[in-house]
Amino acid sequence: MNLLKIISAFAIIGVISTSCGQTKKEAADTMDEASTEAMEVVQETVETPNIVGVAAGNDNFTTLVAAVKAADLVETLSSEGPFTVFAPTNDAFAKLPEGTVDGLLKPESKGTLTAVLTYHVVAGKFEAAAVIDAINKNNGKFTVTTVQGATIDLSLKDGKVLLTDAKGGTATVVMADVAASNGVIHAIDTVVMPQ
Repeated sequence: MNLLKIISAFAIIGVISTSCGQTKKEAADTMDEASTEAMEVVQETVETPNIVGVAAGNDNFTTLVAAVKAADLVETLSSEGPFTVFAPTNDAFAKLPEGTVDGLLKPESKGTLTAVLTYHVVAGKFEAAAVIDAINKNNGKFTVTTVQGATIDLSLKDGKVLLTDAKGGTATVVMADVAASNGVIHAIDTVVMPQ
């Protein structure tokens, strides 16, 4: 009888141990899942901002950001995209004739401003290496259609990408491949103009 009690006691201890071990394993699995979910949340939080966010966070693009807001293009350029933006710097806007920027920012100029800004945007993500490759594969000139509907010719000059607009004006990419969550930005030194 004592032997039976001892065996029963060991059996009960075994069941309790197994059940505790299972509980610890389940708790560990739950902790692993929670940790994974927390890491995913952190990764989403640290994600690269969209094109508007990147531009707004760079002091070289304050005029561009003001223009994007005035043209009501924030939502468009914050959408999924992807987009390639040839973004004029503040210095590029400063090259325009005096009063041009102020005139474009007026509510009555919204249509013109929208046309100018969307002329700097191409649907799709084209990083510098892809642009240069396309130029080289097309006899030194690659023509892209902008979101505005007109085209811009891309070529190389002194190893840098050169944009030629519909009026024959040119701009040079001064900083390439600024990453955004919905595309890429290439900073340019001159505002290009549609026809």
